[in-house]
Amino acid sequence: IGSGKTTLAKQLATELKIPHYELDNIVWERHPDGDKKRSITARNALLEKTIQKEAWIIEGAHHTWIAPSIEKADLIIFLDTKLTTRKRRILTRFIKQKLNIEPANYQPTLKTLRFLYQYNTIFENEAKPEILTLLEPYKEKVKWIQTPKELRTLIKPDT
Repeated sequence: IGSGKTTLAKQLATELKIPHYELDNIVWERHPDGDKKRSITARNALLEKTIQKEAWIIEGAHHTWIAPSIEKADLIIFLDTKLTTRKRRILTRFIKQKLNIEPANYQPTLKTLRFLYQYNTIFENEAKPEILTLLEPYKEKVKWIQTPKELRTLIKPDT
């Protein structure tokens, strides 16, 4: 959360003219009156349908159930943004969503903001090491990005 995954996915999708999918939207059915979590069977079927397409970009921080997409991916970009940067971006996004400057897939409340901050710390200490272990067998197709300069070089190698 706050690493730049969605922004990067949208940019790459536009430049490459291929669709991008947010894993959160595979997990959740979005409804005007609130989100409803899909069953594991429905979620897995939707992921499988997505990765059967000719070309796709998937972004998200989910990792415990996405092995089929990791195996099928041509390239995996891991954005390893600093925790402090992610927290700043979460706050900035929250403010923009509250001011209706930026759309939100969820209701931007103080409770949600607290959850995102807490989850980010859990991600840093627990999920991130798990993801890095999960990606180890696929290291030949993983690009690990830690700085904006590395990202710019990946996207536009000539600059």
